[in-house]
Amino acid sequence: MSALPPAVHRTILCVDVERFTDRHRPHQLAVRDGVYRSLRAAFTRSGVPWRDCYHEDRGDGVFVLVPSEVPKTLLVTKVLGELALALADHNEGCDRQARIRLRLALHAGEVCHDAHGVAGSAIDLAFRLLDAEPLRRALVGSAGTLAVIASQWFYDEVVRHDADARPATYRRVRISVKQTRTSAWICLPDDPYPPRQPMPDVAVPRQLPAAIAGFTGRRAELRALTAMLEETSTVLISAIGGTAGIGKTALAVHWAHQVAARFPDGQLYVNLRGFDPAGPPVASAEAIRVFLDAFQVPPEQIPVNLEAQAALYRSLLAGRRILVVLDNARDIDQINPLLPGSPGCVVMVTSRNRLPSLIAQGARPLTLDVLPRADAHQLLARRVGTEQVTTHPKATEEIINRCARLPLALSIVAARAATHPSFPLTALADELRDVHQRLETLDSGEAATDTRTVFSWSYDQLTPEAARLFRLLGLHPGPEVSVPAAASLAGAQARSLLSELARAHLLAESAPGRFAFHDLLRLYANEQAHTHDPEPERRAAVHRMLDHYLHSAHAATLLMYPGVPHITLTPPQPGVVPEKPPDHTAARTWFDAEYPVLLAAIEQAAADGHTVHAWQIPWALRIYFRLKEHWHDWIASHHTALTATHHHDPYGQAHTRLGVGHACALLGRYDEAQFHLRQALALFDDLDDANGQVEAHHKLGILAEFQDSYEEAMAHTRQALALSRATGHRHGQAGTLNNLGWFHVLLGEPHQALNYCRQALTLQRELGDRQGEANTLDSIGYAHHLLGHHQEAITCLERAAALQRELGDLHRQATKLDHLGDAHQAGGDHAAARTAWQQAIDMLDLLQLVPRLGTGYADPDAIRAKLRDLQP
Repeated sequence: MSALPPAVHRTILCVDVERFTDRHRPHQLAVRDGVYRSLRAAFTRSGVPWRDCYHEDRGDGVFVLVPSEVPKTLLVTKVLGELALALADHNEGCDRQARIRLRLALHAGEVCHDAHGVAGSAIDLAFRLLDAEPLRRALVGSAGTLAVIASQWFYDEVVRHDADARPATYRRVRISVKQTRTSAWICLPDDPYPPRQPMPDVAVPRQLPAAIAGFTGRRAELRALTAMLEETSTVLISAIGGTAGIGKTALAVHWAHQVAARFPDGQLYVNLRGFDPAGPPVASAEAIRVFLDAFQVPPEQIPVNLEAQAALYRSLLAGRRILVVLDNARDIDQINPLLPGSPGCVVMVTSRNRLPSLIAQGARPLTLDVLPRADAHQLLARRVGTEQVTTHPKATEEIINRCARLPLALSIVAARAATHPSFPLTALADELRDVHQRLETLDSGEAATDTRTVFSWSYDQLTPEAARLFRLLGLHPGPEVSVPAAASLAGAQARSLLSELARAHLLAESAPGRFAFHDLLRLYANEQAHTHDPEPERRAAVHRMLDHYLHSAHAATLLMYPGVPHITLTPPQPGVVPEKPPDHTAARTWFDAEYPVLLAAIEQAAADGHTVHAWQIPWALRIYFRLKEHWHDWIASHHTALTATHHHDPYGQAHTRLGVGHACALLGRYDEAQFHLRQALALFDDLDDANGQVEAHHKLGILAEFQDSYEEAMAHTRQALALSRATGHRHGQAGTLNNLGWFHVLLGEPHQALNYCRQALTLQRELGDRQGEANTLDSIGYAHHLLGHHQEAITCLERAAALQRELGDLHRQATKLDHLGDAHQAGGDHAAARTAWQQAIDMLDLLQLVPRLGTGYADPDAIRAKLRDLQP
């Protein structure tokens, strides 16, 4: 069998004629001729010889491979515009039935040629893009003759780098064709989308931790790092054999402060916790969110998925001079999304792994060894005084040797000497010699053992209360702990004890009132807890900690949305100190700070058999998940809860299925949503839980609405209303009354809608439910709009939008503004309608939400169509 010829890289262009096979189109030959003439003209005028291109006829379209030597940017800066002009010329000179409108797909990739033609997965993707429904809708809604879809690769590598390609006029869409699920970008060359609003001026981040006091040595490494500034955009600092405590972070932070002035646009820092023994590494998405927060990007502008978040992050760094320090990385997969896409920025990575893949990408490795003996001497001399080191040279040498010249161990020894100036170095050397009797000797050759031994000195000097807290903090999932959470863990006052631990360098105050461990210290504390604290005491401490997070999250949730369906919590254990935010804003701030801890607490609760906490903490997070668009965390946490409650807690299983079903409905995963919500309803029926049945029917009604099954939605909601009235569930009554009213709106029955919605509004105002009030005012306003009561509609909808703005949910605010625009348009105020619709579109463009969350939510395509149809 002869070898196949090698694949070659080609730009792929394919076109399809809109409605080519329409029975009212008798001039197919004229149309085909027009397509070819237009393509040849466009390519020729753009400087791309048509004869050099490979092309195949596809009946109702054409498939083209452009030679690799042709710059891809010509396709988007020249060919598309010329093709639109050529089509316009053709259409002007022929009758209506022979006019042409084209869909066009752009991609590039490896293509194989054989005796039968060409093939390749890149070609398959191009044709699937061409067949995508969003592209068809875009052409239908366009006043022009051409709709273009570019693959994510083509947009990232070609379009966005060339201003002449007008990347701001492209719109990102999600594609689902056959087995293909991807993102792509659509533009309309002869009827362009209005350019997206640029990101406002971003903040200048200054995230570097404090400079290391008394930093010593590493002169050669510092010079090497500075020399790399002009040679590479990524710098790797890797410790030999993954040794901990070698001083990677100290060197990175010290050097970063030295060169910070060279990076006027800011410095970013994140501890990726790649080797934290007490918890998983920081996910790339979480790190990117930390960086986006540092740039003060509003949460509503942060996309849902990691790929889009990384693209936004790279866009913010493009054209700026920024230093990025990625500390304690685990592997290349964790790092890659955090690397800038353009020169000018420098990335420093510290890791216990050598990260060969990163080096292969151009990073410069800088492997740290233990401190040179002279630097170790200097470190001790700076910390304990030159006189001590000079007076006791043998003890100094023994300390250096016993500490294996490890900077972390030497620093802890020096701190002990400095805080006990009456102790000679000989006494410290003696302690080092004998400490193996209490833990492990420094002679074992294992750096982790060395560090644990040195940790014991500081630990042994703690008061019994502080030592106990230190041990219990090793049971906390991290990454940070607040004072109330520490107090709950210990079942006692904690502020003074935390200060004692910080003074002993066993804890760091990472932010006011928030404390964090070094990863090895966390491991050491955890080991001490298992050594000194009986299992029942450890389990009780973890229970108190989980109670703290559950009851605090519950209180914050009720402040943010009083209308959330209530669950009954078991009272917290004695000694628990729940936090009680004073208002809606404080509740959101609390969730912002504790969000990573809450996710870690869910995993810990599930792993340790705290089943109730494993499902109730995710329940308490639902409003925050929805507000922040954390869809995937929502579903992942609920799947953890489903596993934890399986066969053990039918009540928790029911509520968890309710939550995951609602999340799936919002994400458009309707089959999954139906399954989970039906399971929840069956469980609530078995439990004879009327309030749970109310919520299950309520969510099933919403799911039916999303699928345009309004009669089914009405049936579920009527059942929910009857059950909530029977049980006196006033929040349930209010929500279902509004939903019934809204469904009557959708069915074109505004009088019935007003009857239900006015009852809902009265209840919501009595209950102080501002989110419910905003939703009901929206329904009432739209009912008035259908009745032709324009001023009443505008008044209600303006109030609904204002309430939604106060609550901070941009997606719901966009929905209210969409309806407000409808009311203004019907009342003849076209300028006000345009303003409302444009504000809604701006919000939706920034959010990049999952498409079409149901008829009750704003549809960006529909709003754009209304803007296009609006009279000037």
